[in-house]
Amino acid sequence: MTEKKPLKIDIQSEIGGLEAVLLHTPGAEVENMTPKMAQRALYSDILNLSIAQEEYEQLSGVLKKLARVYTVSDLLVKVLDNDAERQALIGKICVMEQVTEYFDILMDMSSSKLAKVLIEGLPAKINTLTSFLNEDYYALFPLYNFYFTRDASVTIGNNALICKMANRVRTRESLIMEAIYKGSGEFSCGLINAYDYQPGNSNIYMEGGDILIARDDILLLGNGARTSTQGIDLLTARLGALAPEGRRHIIVQQLPHTPESFIHLDMVFTLLDKDKCMVFEPLILGDNQYQTVHITMENGKVVKINSVSNILTVLRRLGMDLEPIVCGGESDEWDQEREQWHSGANFFAFAPGKVISYARNTHTLEELSKHGFEIIPAWDVIEGKASVEGDKRCVVTIEGSELPRGGGGARCMTMPLSRKPVNWE
Repeated sequence: MTEKKPLKIDIQSEIGGLEAVLLHTPGAEVENMTPKMAQRALYSDILNLSIAQEEYEQLSGVLKKLARVYTVSDLLVKVLDNDAERQALIGKICVMEQVTEYFDILMDMSSSKLAKVLIEGLPAKINTLTSFLNEDYYALFPLYNFYFTRDASVTIGNNALICKMANRVRTRESLIMEAIYKGSGEFSCGLINAYDYQPGNSNIYMEGGDILIARDDILLLGNGARTSTQGIDLLTARLGALAPEGRRHIIVQQLPHTPESFIHLDMVFTLLDKDKCMVFEPLILGDNQYQTVHITMENGKVVKINSVSNILTVLRRLGMDLEPIVCGGESDEWDQEREQWHSGANFFAFAPGKVISYARNTHTLEELSKHGFEIIPAWDVIEGKASVEGDKRCVVTIEGSELPRGGGGARCMTMPLSRKPVNWE
């Protein structure tokens, strides 16, 4: 019996044909929340779990037809089956979250139960005055945001970047992702752990929703509430060290800190095809106070930093001439704002010109239809009633009454691990 080889992480674009992807189905952690805790959990509202899971089933069902799907829960169990990896992960979590008194309790759990607890939360023991008077119900809080697998780690080329998250409530997601890449035995990749560099510097943070790979030599980064300039500087330095030869470009788009729908670059800009992108027009193309900055690197070093008019202009200069398709349609600013709020610009490409989106953003879908995209309900793909094969452009739509309440769309909920090369000619 031949031993299965680990998957080689390989992501050189946003649109290459998807070969493997990492998902996490929302579970009890989403429901282990009260309205009082929603703000701390970075939610604008609480979710109905059963409906959210039905909607997520459409996303995962489509992706299982197209690529190899890995799940966080299964990989975490594999990590925890290894005693050394288990001890290292639980030790880090207990120290980071200041619950070292729970270390032995966690270590004594079975791998499957422990994986569940690390995601869904661990109620606190009420055995001291401090714990009795503490208003927090949990010793380990549920990972309410983990179904957005895009944020805690980023695959860039043959490397996995472990992100230093902007909010401490999400730190455990990064620790789990580091353990999965290092200790599950499923992946072959380099590892860049942002927590290893200047760990005491609270100004360094970045999240995957702000990191887009336009081409193997062009990185698009958002600079806003979830990714700092210092985080971008760190990322630039590390990528320069890993790829010291040739010319590379980093395009940084400043983002508003409010409203919360602007938390990441992929909420206002995503790539759809070799020659098309989705934009929230007022921010990406309109006159506003938010800068777009072009950083040029030669042989791993920054050689030039300058302001440019917008993302599309600089991409055009670099040989990527993208036609913008407007989130919410071109005719009504209210439609644009409403649909952007519900992740109307957040698309996930599983091949050039083939993307996944929420069905609720009807004006955006109408605009895509005008540009030659066929609209296909997810269930039609899952049940074999419709095909996404061939050269046609298409949008596979999933229902989205509950999932968007967590603050993200199809790109947020998917972590690609391997894509086919794109023929840019």
